[in-house]
Amino acid sequence: VQLVESGGGLVQAGGSLRLSCAASGLRFNAYAMGWFRQAPGKEREFVGTIGRGGGSISYADFAKGRFNVSRDNDKNTLTLQMNSLKPEDTAVYYCAAGGVPVSSQRHYAYWGRGTQVTVSS
Repeated sequence: VQLVESGGGLVQAGGSLRLSCAASGLRFNAYAMGWFRQAPGKEREFVGTIGRGGGSISYADFAKGRFNVSRDNDKNTLTLQMNSLKPEDTAVYYCAAGGVPVSSQRHYAYWGRGTQVTVSS
């Protein structure tokens, strides 16, 4: 199983980024998918999740109204659209595959290596 994130980079506060996660080696539409992030010196935290068919979407409070999770099961791709970015969004962002679309990390069996997002003030 491989999950490969891309799309990270440096952006100014107020800007947008679109992260992608390309999945291979698994039946993509059989897994719920999640996004998580880890800022320097902090624990990894939940960002958002989406069910197998594209429903059951939920977000962390900080992501509501700014971030959007979507998936394309034909292309085995997960996406995180991030708008109105803030310096506190700076982190490594990870995608993960699991059985159910929940915020708890322990329910996700497969993880990518992450992509760095840096938001400058």
